[in-house]
Amino acid sequence: MTDPFFNPLQDGYTENPWVHLAEMREQEPVHPLVVGGFALFRYDDVFTVLRDPSLSVDDDNADFGELDRGVLVEEFGDGPNDSSMLSTDPPDHTRLRRLVSKAFTPRTIEALRPRIEVLVDQSLDRMESAGGGNVVDELAFPLPFDVISEMLGMPEGDKLQIRDWSSAIAKTLDPILTEDEIRTAVQSSIAMDAHLNSVIEWKRANPADDLLTALIEAEEDGDRLTTKELRDQVALLFIAGHETTVNLIGTGVYELLNHPEQCEELRADESLDAGAVDELLRFVAPVQFSRRIAVADFEVGGVEIPARSFIQTWLASANRDPERFGDTANELDIRRTDAGQHVSFGSGVHYCVGASLAKLEGQLAVGRFIRRFPNAKVAAPPEWNGRMNLRGLEKLHVTVS
Repeated sequence: MTDPFFNPLQDGYTENPWVHLAEMREQEPVHPLVVGGFALFRYDDVFTVLRDPSLSVDDDNADFGELDRGVLVEEFGDGPNDSSMLSTDPPDHTRLRRLVSKAFTPRTIEALRPRIEVLVDQSLDRMESAGGGNVVDELAFPLPFDVISEMLGMPEGDKLQIRDWSSAIAKTLDPILTEDEIRTAVQSSIAMDAHLNSVIEWKRANPADDLLTALIEAEEDGDRLTTKELRDQVALLFIAGHETTVNLIGTGVYELLNHPEQCEELRADESLDAGAVDELLRFVAPVQFSRRIAVADFEVGGVEIPARSFIQTWLASANRDPERFGDTANELDIRRTDAGQHVSFGSGVHYCVGASLAKLEGQLAVGRFIRRFPNAKVAAPPEWNGRMNLRGLEKLHVTVS
């Protein structure tokens, strides 16, 4: 028997990663990667690492080993300095999250429900008039983009340009990139930064009742976000938050249409919507993995991990671990009582600050789509976006007549 080898680049992986993830979970759940670092595949190990406060998310604490950073160093010098919550440790992370959370209260999110319903219905109206369309372009992409843009109070701009920037930058969350992908991401990051800097400058002079103004004005003990910190948090909302919600909606609709019995159950009972979205989050894992860095030597699953090593926590694998979710872990079950124990939003201090917004958007978009179009059918083979981490659909053509 050959040693297990994790290879997310193998043919067919993007379309169906679950078989390979199960192999790794069973054969070598703490797996040394050829590019350095370790990958974790069991729920208990992933959950433990996500919640361990001794671990870092700051790349300055990492040894990049065999990972080639040549192009990044060439373009950025010592590398991009990301001050977003995604890449910051306590106490800086604690400060940033405390200030940002002031503008992300449950009351604020719930107040968005009527507006989200309007945006969803407008998208569905267009699809009904056309007899169908690409769910990603017509619903999954514009909804979270429009919601976050309106929340922030962003001026009207070129959505397609911002989408291109966001998509290119999101690619950097994959562990392996080509030189062209890195250069495109760098150029997109520079362009996005310049755009957001101008928006923040304009917003400081023109405050309004919106999230960006709230972030600018958020203060505790005289502490406020700097312009760079503001820019990086807004970019994080557009890139990580928006892209993952696109994947939840697009892939969620696809999986329900592929499970007609589950779809019918959900269509008949709106009270299942919240639990169904948690189950879809578990089942499709819009973020496939997260990463931590061992500041000191660290043990997990009986394996010693050296200091400065990257640790990939494979959320997608953990979410389908039979040791946690039972023998039906690979089945979609919108009535699953423990679906909310998924780790798709992470856990611990880095639990996604926008989780409640993503869930609300998913409930309204998916629920209203399947009830509006009881005869919806997938009209062509779906096209996947080809990403290892933010796995989702690029195209999902459906008929709705």
